[in-house]
Amino acid sequence: MHVPCTYTRIVNLLLPVIARERVLVLSTFNDCRAPFTHFLSPPPAAPVRSHHEIALLRRLSADMMTLVADATGTCVLPFVAFTLAAFALAFVVRAVYDVYFHPLSRIPGPKITACSRLPYVHILLRGDLVRWLHRLHEQYGEVVRIAPDEVSFISDAWQDIYGVHHGERAAKGSYLKDRRWFAEPYNDTWSILQADAEAHPRMRKMIAPAFSDKALRDQESLIQQYVELFVRRLHEQAEGEPKGVVDLVRWFNFFTFDIIADMTFGESFHCLRDSDYHPWVRMLFHSVRAISLNSAIRRYPIFQAMVKRLAPKNLLEQRKKFNMFVFDRVGKRLSSEPAHPDLMSHIQKHKDKPKGLNRDEIDSNANVLLVAGSETTATTLSGCAYLLMSNPEKLKKLTHEVRTRFDHPSEVTIKAVSSMPYLHAALTEALRMYPPNAAGFMRIVPGKGDFIGGHWIPGGTSVSISQWPANHSTRNFVEPFTFAPERFLGDDRYEKDNRAILNPFSFGPRNCLGKSLANVEMRLIMTRLLLDFDMELMDPAQDWMDQKAFTLWEKLPLMVRLKPVRKYNPPS
Repeated sequence: MHVPCTYTRIVNLLLPVIARERVLVLSTFNDCRAPFTHFLSPPPAAPVRSHHEIALLRRLSADMMTLVADATGTCVLPFVAFTLAAFALAFVVRAVYDVYFHPLSRIPGPKITACSRLPYVHILLRGDLVRWLHRLHEQYGEVVRIAPDEVSFISDAWQDIYGVHHGERAAKGSYLKDRRWFAEPYNDTWSILQADAEAHPRMRKMIAPAFSDKALRDQESLIQQYVELFVRRLHEQAEGEPKGVVDLVRWFNFFTFDIIADMTFGESFHCLRDSDYHPWVRMLFHSVRAISLNSAIRRYPIFQAMVKRLAPKNLLEQRKKFNMFVFDRVGKRLSSEPAHPDLMSHIQKHKDKPKGLNRDEIDSNANVLLVAGSETTATTLSGCAYLLMSNPEKLKKLTHEVRTRFDHPSEVTIKAVSSMPYLHAALTEALRMYPPNAAGFMRIVPGKGDFIGGHWIPGGTSVSISQWPANHSTRNFVEPFTFAPERFLGDDRYEKDNRAILNPFSFGPRNCLGKSLANVEMRLIMTRLLLDFDMELMDPAQDWMDQKAFTLWEKLPLMVRLKPVRKYNPPS
């Protein structure tokens, strides 16, 4: 075997893996001194995707072993040196291309993020992504290239990225969610959260009626039952030791997880009753950091394959237990008659129709509904409570609105709390300052590319509006770090605010289905909390919002002293 030819074969196998967006072509040569010649421009075809890379690496591994064996005894040292040099050269060439010649090279941003994803991954795994993005946007402007194939916006590009498109733009295809942000479904069936362009509208049509205004009115007695249990348990805590001190983060979570479990399965998690997290909820919180780790690994198919093979058995068992709990609860609910209408009642109406959800789809969506319908609402409630207590004059205004509007808990209804302007403004401002999804909702640009906010972005690029950075930019809001519900009440000081940028429940046909439910829960809970209690922070000096974000916020305990202003008086 002529060894130099093996070099040609190896490098031609290596470079499509290393440089996805170009192909390095080596001329055939007859001895170790023959040079390679030239590079071709990036081909017009879409870049090779992960499964192709994996296939190439498997083929490369087998060929490498054969070729090394053939080369042994002839010129092993030049062989190794040439291979390492090929790797190094390919990385340099790719870096130069990405920084200076890539279609995204016109987008502002650090050169290191233009040629490498490692800074992004490092920041993501530290939980500092949103503040890093904020610093980049402050330095580079409203659009920043944060990785070789990823761009962050803080301008009003919601319609471009997330909206319904028509005509020529619609023909390019949908901006689908970037599935690298999600773990592969345990049952191999994607939920509505990650569904493709064909499955998503079908799933949404089946699930949406469960979150309609009519459905919520039908569910009001159930919702009020948990609101009442929440208030009663806090009264009990306020009379206990240490006197009136509670962690509101835990209690908001207890409320939201109990209610979404009952609305999904017809059976509560009983967190409020037991003053503790259900084991399934505890597993969820223990996995928060793993969400970011999974996202980072999925960007490197080699490591993803290694993790699948080397993952500790106990972690795999925990994932199985986490998912099987939901699947078992779904099975139990589907085989029984519920005591009251719930989310499954609406889904089951279509079970025998051609476009109805099958069992695997119901299982996957139940998992999503449990998380999306609980943790995010509790996050907003926690943030709103902290911001109000950190700004006593705002807390006083809202307390006055609540206590002058209601004399008795029985008056606090869904309809009544929907017309409280300062309450609505305070919750909206809390969503601006502390959005549950802090980074953004990633989408993939379809086709050959599209204009977003006036910038040409090539197809295959991952794009998003980064919510926390957008909401805290002086480009969009006056005094962005100031908690000011008045900005949503017509105050002239904030007339230049770009309110169109604020979409905490996302935008377009894939926006949050549970928006109405979340608003109802938040308004009822905040109203009842302020109707029954005075509250103050145990440590006013603590910056509670200085938190890590691993897709979800890693919330700190919110220790609050509650002082009942009335004896507990349940509605008649």
